[in-house]
Amino acid sequence: MNEDMILDLLSGNLLYLLGAAFLILVVLKGIRIVPQSEKYVVERFGRLHSVLGPGINFIVPFLDVARHKISILERQLPNATQDAITKDNVLVQIDTSVFYRILEPEKTVYRIRDVDGAISTTVAGIVRAEIGKMDLDEVQSNRAQLIGQIQNSVESAVDDWGIEVTRAEILDVNLDQATRDAMLQQLNAERARRAQVTEAEGSKRAVELNAEAELYAAEQIAKARRIQADAEAYATEVVAQAIKVNGIEAAQYQVALKQVEALSALGAGEGNQTVVLPANALDAFGDAFKMLTGRK
Repeated sequence: MNEDMILDLLSGNLLYLLGAAFLILVVLKGIRIVPQSEKYVVERFGRLHSVLGPGINFIVPFLDVARHKISILERQLPNATQDAITKDNVLVQIDTSVFYRILEPEKTVYRIRDVDGAISTTVAGIVRAEIGKMDLDEVQSNRAQLIGQIQNSVESAVDDWGIEVTRAEILDVNLDQATRDAMLQQLNAERARRAQVTEAEGSKRAVELNAEAELYAAEQIAKARRIQADAEAYATEVVAQAIKVNGIEAAQYQVALKQVEALSALGAGEGNQTVVLPANALDAFGDAFKMLTGRK
């Protein structure tokens, strides 16, 4: 075998090898395996051609180029702090955090250069605008409502960029020291006012209870007097009825009985007492006894 034949053989094998290598290269260039968490933006002659989703994708070798590989995972922007002025002219510092993900990579790639910077700037402007519509008390008490308003405004602003804002959080609302001191004084004054109101209400309630107790006692005394008056009236009525039926004898009996009761009460007093009886006292006792026994 001469040298020419050897050269021809080597040349033929080399062509086969080059052809096989070219074929492998074409296959490699024409197949794109995209991970689940990414999307590829394909350009043809420098222009947008297609977007490759997760899995095996076929493109035209050497014409189509997967120019941009975009992650579609949710991302978190670095926590940011921006100053804002409330409706009642209080300077506050708002700490925010934003989460987003890319839904349409073709818009993100060709419409915005720095996604994170653009979203951060947009969020800062929206936060200042929303805080300026609210008083300080509303900012602190309606934080959930404020977060919802900020998220809706951010979503509308970044819609042209193919981005979805999944969450927007207000981490903290900070005040300057002078404002904190003023709020603390206001809080202490409010606590003192509530204590005074509570004490005054307690005193008022005590007075009301005492008045109710006195009124109840007066009502009971009046009730007892009314009962006593009714009893005396009843007794008088009985005496009057007896006089009406029995005549003067019943009246004499009542008078004698009252004299006996008066003398008994006088004799029951404490200490040594001298009781002076009228001349007819014994006659009164006798008359009462006779009337009581029914003898004349």
